[in-house]
Amino acid sequence: MGSGRLYAAVVAGGFRRYATYRAATAAGVFTNTVFGLILVYTYLALWDEKPHLGGYDQAQAVTYVWLGQAIFAALAIGGGGIEGELMERIRTGDVAIDLYRPADLQLWWLAADVGRALFQLLGRGVIPFVFGALVFPVALPGDVATWGAFLVTLVLAMVVGFGIRYLVALLTFWLMDGTGVTHMTMLAGFFCSGMMLPLNVFPGALGDVVRELPWSALLQKPADVLLGEADPWGTFAFQGAWAVVLLGAGRLLQSVATRRVVVQGG
Repeated sequence: MGSGRLYAAVVAGGFRRYATYRAATAAGVFTNTVFGLILVYTYLALWDEKPHLGGYDQAQAVTYVWLGQAIFAALAIGGGGIEGELMERIRTGDVAIDLYRPADLQLWWLAADVGRALFQLLGRGVIPFVFGALVFPVALPGDVATWGAFLVTLVLAMVVGFGIRYLVALLTFWLMDGTGVTHMTMLAGFFCSGMMLPLNVFPGALGDVVRELPWSALLQKPADVLLGEADPWGTFAFQGAWAVVLLGAGRLLQSVATRRVVVQGG
C-alpha cells in the first residue's frame, strides 16, 4: 500500500472507530448544547452591559459561542484526542510495536487524530451549531468564499491541536505518567484558545500575548475568519507557521525520545 493510501486508511479507521460510540456521541451533543445555552445567556448579559465588547456585536458573540461548542471535541481543546492512548502505549512499552510499523510514528498518529476530529466535528458539532443558529440571532457569512476559508482554518486548527498534544504525549517517555501535564495543557487550552472568553476582550499585554500563542489558532482565529473580522490569508499564515513549528518540535522530541526505547531481544 502506498504511503498516501496507508494514511488515508488510518484516517478512515479513526473515523469509523469513534462512530461506534453512539451513546457517547449523543451524550456529547446534549452536553455541548446545554453548555452552549449557559454560555450564550452569560454572553448576552455581558454584551448588554458592554456592547461591542472585543469588537463583536451580540450576534457575533452568540455565533462565537456555538462555534466553540461545535469544534470543542473535534479539536480536543479540553483533551480527549489520541494523546491519552499514545501516552498509555508509551507507559506500557507498546509503542515499540508502533515503531516497528512500516509507517512514520508522527504521521500515523496525526492521521488517526484527523479521523477522530472529523467524526467529532460531524457527529458531535453540527447539531449544537445548527440548534444555536435556529434559536438565537447569529452572524453567519452569506458567501461561499468565507465558508471555504473557514473550513481551511479548521483543517489547520486540527494540525495545530495535534501538534500541541503530540508534544505533551511524548513527555511520557520521561515522566511515565502524563496526567499532570495533560491537566495543565487542558487548562491552558481552555484559557488561551478563547473557550472561556474571546481573546479579543483580553486587555493590554495579556491579550497581545495570548493572541500569539498556538492555542489561539484553535478557536479565536477560525472564529474571526467566519465572522469577517480577520484576513483569511493572514490567518492561514499564522496557523501554518505554528503547525510547522509544532510538528517540527514533535519530530525532534520524537527522535530524542525513541532513543530511550529498549525492546527485549533487540
